Amino acid sequence: MTKLNKGADFATLARQHSGWPDKEKTGDLGYFAPGEMKDELDVIAVKLAVGQHSRVIETSTGYFILLKADEKSAVELERQMRTKARWHILMKNVVTLYRQGHYEDALPDAQEALRLAETTFGSNDLTTSTSVDNLADIYSAKGKYAEAEILYKRALAIREKALGSNHRDIAQSLNNLALSYQSHGNYTEVDSLYKQALAILEKITDSDNLDLAAVLNNFADSYRMQNNYYEAELLHKRALQIRKENLGPVHPDIATSLNNLAVLYEDMGQYTDAEQLYTETLSMFEKALGPDHLKVATTLNNLAECYRIQGKYTNAKPLYGKALAITKKALGQDHPNLAITLNNMALLYKAQGNYAEAEPLYQRMLSIFEKKLGPDHPDVATALNNLALLHKTQGNYFKAEEFYKQALAIRKKAFGSEHSEVAVSLNNLAALYEEIANFTEAEALYWRSLQIVEKTVGPNHPHVSAVLNNLAMLYKTQGKYREAEPLYRRALQITEKTLGPEHPYMAALLSNTAELHLEMDNLAAAESLYHRALSIIERIHGSDHPDMVAILANLSGLYNKMGKDEEVKAVEERLQRILKKYN
Repeated sequence: MTKLNKGADFATLARQHSGWPDKEKTGDLGYFAPGEMKDELDVIAVKLAVGQHSRVIETSTGYFILLKADEKSAVELERQMRTKARWHILMKNVVTLYRQGHYEDALPDAQEALRLAETTFGSNDLTTSTSVDNLADIYSAKGKYAEAEILYKRALAIREKALGSNHRDIAQSLNNLALSYQSHGNYTEVDSLYKQALAILEKITDSDNLDLAAVLNNFADSYRMQNNYYEAELLHKRALQIRKENLGPVHPDIATSLNNLAVLYEDMGQYTDAEQLYTETLSMFEKALGPDHLKVATTLNNLAECYRIQGKYTNAKPLYGKALAITKKALGQDHPNLAITLNNMALLYKAQGNYAEAEPLYQRMLSIFEKKLGPDHPDVATALNNLALLHKTQGNYFKAEEFYKQALAIRKKAFGSEHSEVAVSLNNLAALYEEIANFTEAEALYWRSLQIVEKTVGPNHPHVSAVLNNLAMLYKTQGKYREAEPLYRRALQITEKTLGPEHPYMAALLSNTAELHLEMDNLAAAESLYHRALSIIERIHGSDHPDMVAILANLSGLYNKMGKDEEVKAVEERLQRILKKYN
């Protein structure tokens, strides 16, 4: 009371000292009509002037200090209640449409809900911040990241003003903003935002709080996307442990953590561990949510992808089919989630050389994205890119170039010219030009791609290694071995340092470097590199796998060149065994 009398802020004191359940909302009780409040509170509240606080009031339920923040007539209050009811209807509709993937339909309702919130509750009210967040979610889903970022920052500012800097809702706003940056590959601010959110939650809650686990999971996923696997694994395991301690051994949130850890292990090339976790995840989701739940579909898709990457096409195909059936039943024929599984099944057909089956799936995916997300969405660029790669594989270079250029234009418009996704498009277009022997254009695009990647993710990132590998291959194709060799060497150093010496991509790089040494007649160096590549693939996939075919063919040629007839015979027998098994 002394602090109030000296002019202290009522809302701040309410947050700090009130025992009321809604103290985190600054003690706001809402509007009451005369006679609705209990005991002496009603009499005193009626007599207070707007802006005036009461003395300490003793009641049967405790002690109170009241502040009359506002006063409305019955007519005004009824009008506001009608408006609030309208706001709730709009918000419910927005959430429903968003979950169904109908972002364009959700947008006008979200905009109207925000307008109602601003006029009814005020621009800086916590209710308004909810509308701001929902509108931001829609813009983010539509690929309008700049608009989403402005809104997420506005919601954060509203909450910081109303709740202070150390509140659970502030942590959630920081998490939302980080996810927005993360969704379009802008990692500059992401780590800082997640760390701020974690610091708040660790300060105001127990270390095993479930909100903390959610932020840890998102932060871990950000590290995974940046290929920082060590940090990602630590955070995922911590989130999993928190959820197990709070929720027991079987719960959908625990299944989500297991799935996320499986995705990480898949990226790390630890396919056996990933398979095991995906299978455990699938069983848990089916038990907790039923066999037709969307999370079951997602896990089926993920497990199928894990099989596809390993060349286990027979295992993958029926899982994709099940995932598609569940998604269609739950979301309909045109949901963006359906397009993701269509894309993955198309990748399977492409890997099998079944291009006639792959193309209509890619076209269907493109149609869904264009219809639901708009023609300039980054996911449309991804669909165009995949279609381009399919046409390039079939030798339809003109069509491939057209699709690649469309994808590049969309990404430049969405992200700007200096973004990693733009670098990917430049790299893909360069690979096309290389294949049609337009080496000058290819070289220029590879160097431009490398410049962007080094600027956006740093000089020692796996994405840099990938472009270096492609540029080295271009020089090797032209017989420019002196230019190629240092690029391969740098790519190997980056990959070994960031992904580890046993990562699947390391095998591909070793094989490519071996080919260079073979062409340079450095036969002993080439033999050593081929065997290192084979050793990595054997450790991951076993003794006979399609990824070995090109390496074994080259190794056979190497041994023939060296006059090692017995080795040639052994390698050829192994090669034929693999071809027979997978063809």
